[in-house]
Amino acid sequence: MQYPVGPPPPHPPLPAGPPPSAVADATAAAVAVLLIGPAGAGKTTVARHWADTRRVPTAHISLDDVREWVRSGFADPQSGWNDHSEAQYRLARRTCGFAARNFIANGISCILDDAVFPDRPVVGLGGWKRHVGPGLLPVVLLPGLDVVLERNAERSGNRRLGDEEVARIHGRMAGWYGSGLPIIDNSQLDVPTTARLLDEAVTRALTNW
Repeated sequence: MQYPVGPPPPHPPLPAGPPPSAVADATAAAVAVLLIGPAGAGKTTVARHWADTRRVPTAHISLDDVREWVRSGFADPQSGWNDHSEAQYRLARRTCGFAARNFIANGISCILDDAVFPDRPVVGLGGWKRHVGPGLLPVVLLPGLDVVLERNAERSGNRRLGDEEVARIHGRMAGWYGSGLPIIDNSQLDVPTTARLLDEAVTRALTNW
């Protein structure tokens, strides 16, 4: 059999992407956002409101909720960070990452929330980007310590931390300053205003891609 000689036919052109104005519109773009902050920052409340009020389908995934899917044998980090609690954290993060990729692949945006430390690789940003993808958009929610302590006092069960632990976590979160990540101080902001600032931060990140 004789085969044709010469270069193969060109591949069909790839479909054009959305116009820049559509990509830069955080209220319409399909995105994966990671909302970072200490306990009591209001991450879950803001994330839910942001997901509820977008013009496109959006899911909310909370790392704490997924960790607590483990009922018998749950390793509570408040009882001490050890190999068992670290393994459960890593498993929950992988599960969240898989879910986020699945949502995005099906045209549904998602927002994840977690207390990601800038100085601790195990629970750091790199792991989230490995599991969700390099397009993950991190935003830090960091109100003042007095506000965080007040909000934490309103919690119950294992979501409520001791004041010393809250202060320690808040101090470590201050390491995000100078990181280049967008930081929102929502000490004096209501939830809708904070969500609007989150939209603006995501828009800027998309514009700079």
